[in-house]
Amino acid sequence: CVCPGCSLACAVVAMKNPGAVESRRLVGLLEAALVREARLWKVPVFKNECIQGAGISPSQHQEMILWLGEMNRLFQFCPETFALGVCVLNRLLSTVKAQSKYLKCIAFTSLVLAAKINEEDEVIGCVKDLVVQSGCSFSTAEILRMERIILDKLHWDLYTATPVDFIHIFHALLVAGHPHLIPSIGLCSGVGWDSATDPGLLSAGPGDQKRPPGFQAALWTRQVQHCMACHQLWQFKGSTLALAIITLELEALTPDWFSVFTDLLKKAQV
Repeated sequence: CVCPGCSLACAVVAMKNPGAVESRRLVGLLEAALVREARLWKVPVFKNECIQGAGISPSQHQEMILWLGEMNRLFQFCPETFALGVCVLNRLLSTVKAQSKYLKCIAFTSLVLAAKINEEDEVIGCVKDLVVQSGCSFSTAEILRMERIILDKLHWDLYTATPVDFIHIFHALLVAGHPHLIPSIGLCSGVGWDSATDPGLLSAGPGDQKRPPGFQAALWTRQVQHCMACHQLWQFKGSTLALAIITLELEALTPDWFSVFTDLLKKAQV
């Protein structure tokens, strides 16, 4: 309704209970992410110790994802870019019969495409410079050719909800719906915080004031990135991985973890 009376009433409700309004907004984001995940999520199927239809072993695949993590840090891309790059790589490997000799070029190009979606132009820079930094011997023409192949095979629809996206949404839902958890899980995502700059903070206990804002979400983000590189967990959707990590952490953070977890499950429609 767009009548002034209803608009005013909605504004009053929002002022009285901002947490409820934020929760509704976040539930909408979660529902949209789940729809995209259901439509686009794919991972390679392994048969006879290789990706079905390709000569790529689980160890080669895992090694390549770990290498993508190294490249993501080298290029100073955000965690969301790494996660999307892995999702693009997995979707392509589940769609085409790829040879192992092309795996690194496919992985590198998947990361570049993810960066073009998530990163600012000044962060990405020139593709040729990225290749030089990586130490690879690809030519710019090879990367552009691989980009066209990936875009064609995935119908130019690259963006899917990643495990890192779900970590951020679930974290925000916890903050909005369970404010008593804020001392333990923080207010913001904090994904830009790097433990290497202050390793002493890692020893802080749950809720310790020494932790920077968003420490917990940053920790959960790193954990889900590790899971994405573990071939035993590839068959689980990103939303499932994020929920599993958060559940384990909630058990250590609050005695009321089960009711909080149940609330998240309902919102995630699990």
